[in-house]
This record gives sequence, structure tokens and C-alpha cells, in this order.
Amino acid sequence: MRDKLFSLIYKYNLRPNRDLGQNFLIVPDIIERNVERAEISEKDTVLEIGPGLGVLTKELAERAGKVYAIEKDRRIIEILRKEYDWPNVELIEGDAVKVEWPDFDRMVSNLPYQISSPVTFKLLRHDFERAVLIYQLEFAERMVAKPGDKNYSRLSLMVQAKVNVELVERIGKGAFWPRPKVDSAVVVIEPKPKDERIELDENLVRALFQHRRSTVASALKKSAHMLGIDKRKLKAMKDVLNSVPHAERRVFQLSPGDVKEIETYLAKEGIIGAPSR
Repeated sequence: MRDKLFSLIYKYNLRPNRDLGQNFLIVPDIIERNVERAEISEKDTVLEIGPGLGVLTKELAERAGKVYAIEKDRRIIEILRKEYDWPNVELIEGDAVKVEWPDFDRMVSNLPYQISSPVTFKLLRHDFERAVLIYQLEFAERMVAKPGDKNYSRLSLMVQAKVNVELVERIGKGAFWPRPKVDSAVVVIEPKPKDERIELDENLVRALFQHRRSTVASALKKSAHMLGIDKRKLKAMKDVLNSVPHAERRVFQLSPGDVKEIETYLAKEGIIGAPSR
């Protein structure tokens, strides 16, 4: 597996594009564990973002009924088409953040770090059964952080409102070529049952987490413009904002359910639209 990767690098004189976050995973054991974690069967359709030189793609193709691999770098697309003849793999050339994703059951990827956030939020809008993704360690730690933790953020809250997420393995820099500047981690994501998922007003969440260490009441006043409240209206609404649920708690202590209570209250008071369901 590792020999195949480096033989292709030398054959095509390939220089990884750091602007596209190209750091190829070169440890076969990690690839094998991630494929196992994905619990893929021949009935499954798998989405991979950033297939690189096809090391993971090959393993996915051997187990899944169908694999879609989205790749932005045309050089990589051309190499994969020349070197492999996968009957069940469809290569999609384009930016994974912008292109429409096909329907899929499972997602397995070594994500380019600079698109981790938009790809994760895009994933949350799709129906899927399981995702096994490699992220920058710091990003992964924020995904799994609990209310009150130092790493708890807007990302933590929005992710955990809809899915169960677990950091299952840390990966050192030496597992990639070229070596990245930071460590990485494997995260397993599974959607919560539909009746447990919480849809949140993203503008409200942004407004709150702009001031994550402030109290809820204070954060809402500081971010009032993000909720469509101008300075003239703010003065008249201070009593309402002071009475919001969890008003005196710090924003980084709020669970998704707490934020939903705030959303419902503000909608009732006519400050934001009707709460999402």
C-alpha cells in the first residue's frame, strides 16, 4: 500500500499541493481500521472526499457496492483514471464544498483540513448512517467537547445537536506524507434518532458564540445586530433579553437543548422567526 503510493508519486513526479491540503496517509493499519469502523457492506454507497492517490479508495471499492470520490485536483483525477479500473467507483471532479453530493450511506475520508468546517456542516444536512473522518486534532477535540469545556464552541453545539460523535484515535504527524504541522484524529459520527435531533437557528447560535464567555443576556445584547435588532430597538428590549432562559449562564455552558429554549423564547417575543423544528 505504502509502496504503491510512493511509486505513483515518483512515476508522475507529483508534488503535493499544500493549498489543497494534500497530506497523503501512508500507514496501512490506520486505513484498515477506518474501513472496519465504517462497517461497510456491498449494499452500501460510500462517499470519499479527497481520495488522494487511491489508497483508501481501493479498500472502500473492495467492500462497498458503490463509491463516489470527490477530488478538486485535476492532476489527481487523471492519475486515478490511468492507474485504476474500478467498476464501482465514480470520480467527481470539483470542490466538495460547492458541488452537489450524491446520495450515500457512509462517508470515509482523510479530509483536507482547510475545508473541515464547511464539509462537516454540509454533512449534517444529509441523511447518512455513519461517517469515519480524519480531522486536525484540535478540530476533532472541539467537535467532541462538552458544555463547559474549554474547547466547547459553536461547532461542538451544532454537531452534537444532530449526531453522536466520538474521537476514537489520535494520529501523529509521521503517518502522513508530507508531514503536516499538526497531529490528527479519527472521528466517528452517527446521526441521532430523528426524534432526538435538535434543529437550531444558526444566526442565533452565531450571535451567542460571538461572545462565548459572556453571559447569555450579555451576548445577546452585544450581538443584537445579528438578530436584526438595531440600537434604537435594543434599549426597549433589554428587559426581554434579561429575562431570556439561562440569562446568567455563560454561553459556553449551554447544551443544544438550552439554546433551543432560548430560541423558542425569542420567537415567542417576536425577536426572531418561529423556531425551527
